[in-house]
This record gives sequence, C-alpha cells and structure tokens, in this order.
Amino acid sequence: MSNTLSAGELNLDSPDLYKVQQSQSGFDVDWFQAKQAEAWKTWLETPMPQRTDERWRFASLKQVRELGRFQPSEFGVAEQPELLERSALLQKTAGRIVLLDDNLVVQDPISAELASKGVIFTTLTDAIARHPDLVREYFMQQSPELGSEKFEALHVALLRNGVFLYVPDGVTVEEPLVVYNWAGKEGGAIFPHTLFVAGKGSKASLVEFQQSVSPDSEHLVIANAHLYAADDAQPSHSIIQNWSPQALSFQLNTSNAQSRTNAKSVTINLGSSLARQEIHGRIFGSESNVELYSLNVPRGEQEVDQRTLQTHIGPNSRSDLLFKNALMDKSRTVFSGLIIVEEGAQQTDAYQTNNNLMLSEEAESNSLPGLEIGANDVKCSHGATTGRIDESELFYFQARGIPREKAQELMVFGYFEEIIQKLGDEEVVDCVRALVQAKFIH
Repeated sequence: MSNTLSAGELNLDSPDLYKVQQSQSGFDVDWFQAKQAEAWKTWLETPMPQRTDERWRFASLKQVRELGRFQPSEFGVAEQPELLERSALLQKTAGRIVLLDDNLVVQDPISAELASKGVIFTTLTDAIARHPDLVREYFMQQSPELGSEKFEALHVALLRNGVFLYVPDGVTVEEPLVVYNWAGKEGGAIFPHTLFVAGKGSKASLVEFQQSVSPDSEHLVIANAHLYAADDAQPSHSIIQNWSPQALSFQLNTSNAQSRTNAKSVTINLGSSLARQEIHGRIFGSESNVELYSLNVPRGEQEVDQRTLQTHIGPNSRSDLLFKNALMDKSRTVFSGLIIVEEGAQQTDAYQTNNNLMLSEEAESNSLPGLEIGANDVKCSHGATTGRIDESELFYFQARGIPREKAQELMVFGYFEEIIQKLGDEEVVDCVRALVQAKFIH
C-alpha cells in the first residue's frame, strides 16, 4: 500500500481504510483514538441488519447492505466560496459554521459578549483539541439502541469533524446558532456529528441545514446528534434534512433531560432516497417537558424510516411526540415508536402520535406505536392515523371559487403548518416553509 494513499481513494469495504484514515486524521487525543479503534472493531464484527430483526421491520434493506460503493471524503480545509451564498438562509444568527464533506469552509465567530459568558460554538475537531475534558464528558454518552448500532460504530470510527455547542449555566442565547452541513463528493461518505450541551438554567437554539451541493449526486451520510439538557435548561434543536434524492442517510439522535427541563427537537425530512432516523429521548429528572416533532414529505420512491424511544426514568415528567407524513407518488414511510415508563416514573404524562396523509394511491405507510408501562400512576397514550384529503372539504373550497388543485395545496400546507410552527423562530419558520412548499410543488 502506497504511503500517499488517501482515505478518499478507499471504499468502505477496504480493510486498509481505518488505518489510512487514522494516519491522516490529526487527532492525537488518546481517549478519542481508543473510542475510534473500538468502534471500528464493532463495525467489522457486527452483522448487517436482517428482515427478521424487529427493529428493521418493514424497512428496505438493499441500499443499506450495499455500502462498498461509497468512499470517505478527503481531509483538509474546503475552499468553496460559492457555498457561502447558499449558506445564508438565515440572516439573524448568533453564529454560523459551514462544513463541506466534513471539512470546514467558514466559521463565523460568536459575539464577544457570548464568548465572555463561556459559550462555545466551534467545530468538533477544535473542541477536542481545546476542550478535551468537556467533550469527553458528553461524547457518545448514549446510543439510540434502535437497530443501527453497526452504522453508529462506523460513524464513530470514521468521524473527523462536526459541531460542538456548549451553553454554560444561566446563559441565554437569543438568536439561533446555525450549522450548514454540505455533501459534495459524488459517491462520498460523510459522518457529521453534533454535540449540544445546555447547562443549568440556560436557553439556546441550534438549527442544522443538511444539503447536497448537486441535486444529482449520490452520498452516504451517517449523522449523530446528542442533546444534553441540565436542570431548568431550555434547549431547542432543529434539523432540516434536504440531502439529494439519491442519498442514503442515517440520523441517529439521542437526548438526556434532567429535572425541570423544557427541551424541543424538530426534524424536517425532505431529501434522501432512503432516510433512516432513530431518536431516543431519556428523561432522568422530574417536572421536565420533552417535545419531539417531525415532518416528512417523501415523493417519487423516497422512503423515510423512523424509529423512536421515549424513556421516562424520573417521576412527574411529560413527553410529547408528533410525527406527520405527507406521502406522494410511490413513496413509503415507516414509523415504529415506543414509550417506556420505568417503575419509579410515577405520574408520567406521555403522548405519541403518527399521522399519515396519503396523497397517492400508490404510497405506503406503516405505523407501529407501542407502550411499555412499569408504573401504576401514569397517563400515556399512543396512536396512528392514515387518511386522505376530505372530499367534502375540497368541495367547500371549490364552491367558493378556489380551483381543486389550489384547494388541495392549501389543505396540505395547513397540515404541514402544525409542525413547521414548532420551529419557533420566525425566520426559521419562513425559511423551512419555503423549502417544504418547493418540495411539494415541484
């Protein structure tokens, strides 16, 4: 093997990939290198998912098993000045980081005031170098445990960059902090990582835009995000996934909520040929409120596969999950969600809802909501609905001079709006509304 061989020249089936990747990564922190070595071993030893695995029920596995066609991207600073204009969807921000194929394009610094209060918003590589103990305390603190352990291991083994946000106790960040993750290399594999730590009594919002440079390129994306919310924290984390229609993407999210937290996560899925999303939210403390929202707008033959866990460990807390799908053409969705209430989590109040709006006779939705209750003083409910646009409501619009096609569009956008409004920030809401409308109309 040549000494000049780069990781970008080896695919994910190559036995030399990890060795070359490590020689070029630049990480010299022992604990991080040890985690990556262990993860590579797990990746090699863990079998691919099978249809007999309940956690992959109804999933399409062909694309998932054919990863040898992908190659990690090259290391280095990305020089893509034209991306800066495309990375300006929001004007009012507290900070911005732009990454292309896991390489830094630009980092707009946070204000001197926020920096003086101890806020850290930087790349993961910079955080590991400058704040290794802080990153180590929260890095990969938990796994979704929802079926993609093999792919999570590959993420850790080949991870080389991402974003680290730390908001100290009692600090409020008024404007959103924004990340743009771009995939550029044709046939490339990227592994974005997000670590968001909200200290006691803090408040902040992190917004991630995930996009492809070209709408025709194929990528593998295995992304991981962890949100830690300390007592009385109010973090909000939003992901707007808009990879190319040829991408295969995994989004593996976890969160830890302590006591009296008010944490919110919103995911908008627009792109990818197959988007696998796993979310595990754990509530350890009492009097907390955790909200999980998702809007999915697949068309063509796109598939969105979502698996969720809401685990209540502490007593007297609330969680609310609402996932909405609007399916066009021959698209498919899978939702499998479970609420777990542990024995000591008395007075839990938990909800889980999956709504499917079928806009085509050929679309397919699969919903598997469930409960696992270990306490005897709880209020929990789960449910799923599947339906089409009400013809009587369409008639109401048409009777008032609104054409049928426009009436259908208005009704669908009204269906979307419940989730879009959960994004909170007015500028983010307007931006995402435009992206969703563009996807639906075109």
